[in-house]
Amino acid sequence: MLGGNAGFVVGAAILFVSAALVGWGCGVLFEELPWRALGWSLHAGWFRNFSIGSAIGTASLVLAAALTIVTRGLSFNLDALSAASIEKTLLLSAVIFIVAAAAEEVLFRGYPLQTLTRARLAWLGVFLTSVPFAVVHLNNPNVSRGFTFVNTALAGVWLAIAYLRTRSLWFPLGLHWSWNWMQASIFGLPVSGIERLAPAPLLHAMNAGPDWLTGGAYGIEGGAACTIALLISTVIVWRTKLIRSAL
Repeated sequence: MLGGNAGFVVGAAILFVSAALVGWGCGVLFEELPWRALGWSLHAGWFRNFSIGSAIGTASLVLAAALTIVTRGLSFNLDALSAASIEKTLLLSAVIFIVAAAAEEVLFRGYPLQTLTRARLAWLGVFLTSVPFAVVHLNNPNVSRGFTFVNTALAGVWLAIAYLRTRSLWFPLGLHWSWNWMQASIFGLPVSGIERLAPAPLLHAMNAGPDWLTGGAYGIEGGAACTIALLISTVIVWRTKLIRSAL
């Protein structure tokens, strides 16, 4: 059996293919919808949306980290590793996080959210996809149940709004993968409690606490700094005029 990052990528790829096929099949069977309705078509502006999402996701995680730095909860030093090891981690982990984020996007922001949106029940779709998105993370290592649930549900809302703004999954995919990549590969933090996804990050993190702010062993997603950053970023995602709708 595959282990480590290879197993993680294979599992994410299987999840992506399975969720995409089920979503597409339901669309065809129940609504006679084409593949592009699932949100993965290369519509005009898709790469722009992905790039802007990646920039906003990066800036949002940097904001969360900055809040912990100015309050002296976290500090960061350059990791004492070879440049070659760091470069390899930066590149390979980008692939890992894009595949993993794509799988979660098509599963949670795919057919269920999209169907309820077409039925003009987007608010219900956001709720019914964001809460399960939060619940499945409660079994992750070092979970901090209060902040983990709240922050992951808030992240679900953040990503769902990104879909609603564009009616495609490229914008939320950009937000999602870049947030995770910055956590693990740049700042050397756990991603939702999972460590070693980026074995040679650029920076080494030192946690002075308190855990309610920094997230402790779960990572920054388990603390108040994440809550503040996601609230601000959600407003930015909702109001930005830089993206293009797929409709």
